[in-house]
Amino acid sequence: MTPLETVNEELAKYEHPFFEFSAYPKGDEVELRIRSKVPDVLNPEYRITFSERDLKSTQFPWTFQRLLYSCLNDYIVELFTKSPMTG
Repeated sequence: MTPLETVNEELAKYEHPFFEFSAYPKGDEVELRIRSKVPDVLNPEYRITFSERDLKSTQFPWTFQRLLYSCLNDYIVELFTKSPMTG
């Protein structure tokens, strides 16, 4: 299985009503992108890169889930701290 297929297999387990997830090859690594489904969001996307070492770990599914939720939390915080409503 390629690194991109590994990440896409994990992504298939997750769906969110306000965010979309996608993965792209980035050399030997894979970049995960999180985008808001809400129109006119100021910060268009959040990115994290998984190394080949991360992807080959036997703990990758658990690590992926933990990082996905952490990234979502960070992305939401960024959205609200850059919002015109907060400042």
